[in-house]
Amino acid sequence: MGMSTGLELIRAGVEHRSALANLLELYLHDFSELVPMDVGDDGRFGYRNFSLYWSDDSRLPFLARLHGKLVGFALVTRNSEPFGDGQVWDMAEYFVLRRYRHRGIGTELATKVWRRCPGRWQIRVMEKNTDARSFWESSIAKFTGAPAHSSKFVVDGVPWYRFSFNSGR
Repeated sequence: MGMSTGLELIRAGVEHRSALANLLELYLHDFSELVPMDVGDDGRFGYRNFSLYWSDDSRLPFLARLHGKLVGFALVTRNSEPFGDGQVWDMAEYFVLRRYRHRGIGTELATKVWRRCPGRWQIRVMEKNTDARSFWESSIAKFTGAPAHSSKFVVDGVPWYRFSFNSGR
């Protein structure tokens, strides 16, 4: 499937904070099928480190717009796993609204994020999140032109996959 046109990657400023918080709630709602989590008394899931995306230089919040309409987001962090030198990008959270899935938009969004943040990357996916795993395998392979390789690891008894690749300079 070809790349759509009109997809914009926007570095989310403080003025985008409430829009991003609302999209994050939709993402967490989807994710609650895989991970047992409940909403608080305010009816929201909440996201513990959300405010750090505007105060910590190792975190980058992005919004995606297609023809001016919000379609998703990516929360990116700079971290030391698995290389130990602080030089790897990590897709902390990634979301495309259901209406826009299976149209190539997710892959195009990921590509724009990887180009914006060149260097070594890791994408972590829970083993039971099979849809996400195939999405990342396919998107990484399209981006790198080679099969996506992953390694398995376990956190608190939960099996995960980690994809590692380089997005260039």
